[in-house]
Amino acid sequence: MRRLADAALGSTRTRVLLGALLLLASTIALSIGADRAILLNRLDERIDRELTQEVDELRRLAGGVDPDTGQPFGDDVAAVFDTFFDRNVPAEDEVFLALLDAVPYARSAGALHPVEQLPELVGRWATASGVTFRTDDTPSGPLRSLAVPVRTPGGETAGTFVVARFTEPARREVDEAVRVAATVGGAAFLVAAMVAWGIAGRVLRPLRQLAGATEEISEEDLSHRIPVQGSGELATLSNRFNDMLDRVEHAVTAQRDFLDDASHELRTPITVLRGHIELVDPDQPLTASTRDLLLDELDRMGRIVEDLLTMAKAEQPDFVVPAPVDVADLTGEIVDKARPLAERRWQVQAGAVVVARLDRQRIVQAWMNLVRNAVQHTTAGDTITVFSRVNVGALELGVADTGEGVAPADRDRIFERFGRGDSTRRTRSDGAGLGLTIAAAVAGAHGGRIELRDTPGGGATFVLCLPADDDRNTELEEDGWPAS
Repeated sequence: MRRLADAALGSTRTRVLLGALLLLASTIALSIGADRAILLNRLDERIDRELTQEVDELRRLAGGVDPDTGQPFGDDVAAVFDTFFDRNVPAEDEVFLALLDAVPYARSAGALHPVEQLPELVGRWATASGVTFRTDDTPSGPLRSLAVPVRTPGGETAGTFVVARFTEPARREVDEAVRVAATVGGAAFLVAAMVAWGIAGRVLRPLRQLAGATEEISEEDLSHRIPVQGSGELATLSNRFNDMLDRVEHAVTAQRDFLDDASHELRTPITVLRGHIELVDPDQPLTASTRDLLLDELDRMGRIVEDLLTMAKAEQPDFVVPAPVDVADLTGEIVDKARPLAERRWQVQAGAVVVARLDRQRIVQAWMNLVRNAVQHTTAGDTITVFSRVNVGALELGVADTGEGVAPADRDRIFERFGRGDSTRRTRSDGAGLGLTIAAAVAGAHGGRIELRDTPGGGATFVLCLPADDDRNTELEEDGWPAS
C-alpha cells in the first residue's frame, strides 16, 4: 500500500513537473520566435533607412555644382553619378548601380554579386516610374533595393540610381543572436527543470507525509501526526488532517472508555442477578426479598446506563442548548426536588436574582447530582444547603453539607469516572461514581468548571461556577444560611 502511495505521489510529481516544463518550454520558444521576428523587422527598417539615406545624398549632390567645373550639373546626369561614386563608398554588403538610358553605366566596387548581370532585375529598375523598394532573390541571397529615377531640370528621366543591400549577412547575425538566446534559454530550461523537480518534491512532501501517516495510523495507534512547516494550502491541509486525527483519536478513546466503563460497572449487577436467578427454584415463586433485590439491581443497571449515555453525549457539540433561565426560580425547583431524597436538615440560601443563558435540563441534572452526592455522604443529623449567587462575575450554583468532607487524597480522584472517596469513611456511595463527573462535564459545556470547597465548620461544598455576563445579573443581600 505504501508503495502504491509513493508511486501515485511520484506520478503526481512527474505530471506537475511536466506541465510546468511544458509551459516553460512553450514560453521560451514563443519568446525566441517573437524576438527573431522583432529583430528581423527592425533589420528591414534599418536597411530601408540606410538605402533612403544614400538616395538623399544623391539628390543633394544633384542639386549642387560640379566640383570639376564649378557649375551646376544641369542635364549632365553622368557627371552626377561619377561624382557620387567618387565620394561615397558602400558598406560591405551594399552596392550602388547607375543606369543611363536603361543600360548599366557604373557600379560600386566590392559587390557580393555583379547585379548589372541580372538583366531581368535591371529591366525592372530601369522601368521604375518613381521611388521603388523591392526585395529579390539573387545567387548571393535576398537583395533589398531602392530604385530612384534621375530626371533633368526639364523633367525628363535621364537615368536611374539604384542602391541595394544584400540582407543575408545581417540576417545571419540575427540568427546567430537567436541561436545564442536559444542556447541560453535551453540551459536555463535544464536548470529550471532540476530546480522544479526539487521544488515539486518539497511542495508535495506534506502529501507524502500524509500518505505515510495513513499507513502508520491504526485502530491501536492514533497518535501519529504530520509535521507542519511553512504556510499555504498544503500546510493548511496538514493542519486539518492533524485536527481530524485529534477528533478521531478523541472519539475512539471516548468509545473505548465507554465500553470499559460499561463492562466494568455492569459486571457486578449482572453477576448479582445471575447468581440469584441460578438460586431460584423454578418450581417455587420468587420471594419478595429476592424480587426486590433483582429489581434494585436492574434499577442500578438502568442508572449506570443512563449515566454512561450522558457522559457519551457530553462529547457532542449539541450537548447543551442554552436558553434564558431565571436562576432564582431554578434554585427553588432544585430545593423542591431535593427534600424528598432523604431526612436531612435542608436549608436554602436566597437564590440569585439573575437571568442567565443555561441549558435548564442539564443544569438540573448536574445540580441534582451534587445534591445526591451530599445525601450519600451525610446522615440524618447533618445539614445540606442549596444556594445560588453571583460572585465576582461568575454564577455559582452549589450544595454545601456538614458531612464527613473529602479527604485531601481524594479531592482530584472524585471527579474522575467511577472515582469514589476512601471506602473506610463512615458513609459510602452505592452509585456508579459518575455523578460528579457528569456535573463537571455539564459545567465545562457551559464554559465553566466545578469546584470543591470546605464547608465552614466541617463538610464539603461543591459549586458549579458558570459565566454570568448578562447585564441583568443582580443578587439578593445575603444574611447567612436561613432555614427553610
